[in-house]
This record gives sequence, C-alpha cells and structure tokens, in this order.
Amino acid sequence: MLKEILAVSGKSGLYKLVSKGNNLLIIESLVDKKRIPAYARDKVISIGDISIYTDEDEVSVGEVLTAIKEKEKGEKVSIDLSKAQPDDLRVYFAEILPNFDRERVYPSDIKKVLKWYEMLMSNNITDFSKKEEKVEETADSEKDEATGADDKKNVKKAPKTKAAQTTIRKEGAKSMTAAKATKARPTPKTSTPKKSVVGAKRGG
Repeated sequence: MLKEILAVSGKSGLYKLVSKGNNLLIIESLVDKKRIPAYARDKVISIGDISIYTDEDEVSVGEVLTAIKEKEKGEKVSIDLSKAQPDDLRVYFAEILPNFDRERVYPSDIKKVLKWYEMLMSNNITDFSKKEEKVEETADSEKDEATGADDKKNVKKAPKTKAAQTTIRKEGAKSMTAAKATKARPTPKTSTPKKSVVGAKRGG
C-alpha cells in the first residue's frame, strides 16, 4: 500500500499515485483530493522506500507507522503537534523507536512522520506492512517462470509500454531526514537518483 503513497519535494502532505504516463505521473493529494501532474524533473519518492536511522541500522517507515498505530490503538497521536517542543517529540518517538539516531533524526522529521500517520489514517490507509509487496514480487516471479517456459515454445513476450517504464524518482538526502530509498529499475527516459538517505546530511 505504501508503495503508491508519494512525497513530493517542495509540496506539503502526501499524494496517491493515480496513473503513469510518458515521463509523467498523475498524483492525487490526500488532503484536498486534487489531482496534479508530477514530471520527470520533480523529486518524487514512495514513502514505502523510506527508512529511519537507528543506532544500529535503519527501520522502514512502515514499521514505525505500525508502531504508532499500535501505541495509539488506531487513533490520532496523543501529542499536540502544533504545540509540541523538540524534546516532547523526541520523548514520544523514543516510545515508538527507542534506539532512533538522536543526531540524524531531527524533531522536524519526527513531526513529519507523525503527520503522515494521521494523514494516512484519515484516508483509511491503515496497512503499513510490506506483505502485499512481497506477494506481488512472488507473483511476478512465477509469471516470469511461466513466460520463460513459453519462450522455449517460441512464444514471444509482449514489449513493455512506455507507461510501464516510467518510475518514481528518488528524493535526495537534503530533502528529508532518516530515509533510505531502495534501488528502482532503470528507465530510459526518467533518470533515477542514487539511494536517498534521509538525515545523513543537512542542506541549506
């Protein structure tokens, strides 16, 4: 589910992927439901590809959102985000992820994740696991095996369309904290930046 939920650099809130075109994505705001285009030049990242830095490694944002959901029993966060001070945010986050990296995960990042949680819950997006993605990968693998068998019988695979080749760009390290984007399949027309590690560096 989180694979189709996007964050766009320079825009607040989250967006749902509606459709793909040639170097173009149509996305819908989870806030006002307005649809807008996102072009190849825009920095777009699936929040399913974001991880939070800890003292040892990284934890996927899906796991963090699930922990928040369990703590709040599916309700809104119990901290007032409009009034919360940096120390308040750190204390709250420590209850969710005790070993989060205090140096690289900023209070503004904690607030962003908490806002994401509330935004997703208000849109009835409550499954933050990667279970569905794994099922899809398994299905794709089985499909590839079946296709390979067909190839031996001189049955050609259908060529991929340009729409299917369009991928979501990964956001740079300066734009978010404590995120790490997984590798995406290379495309001929939409450039894909290197891994996005949020919180590693702070830009201007």
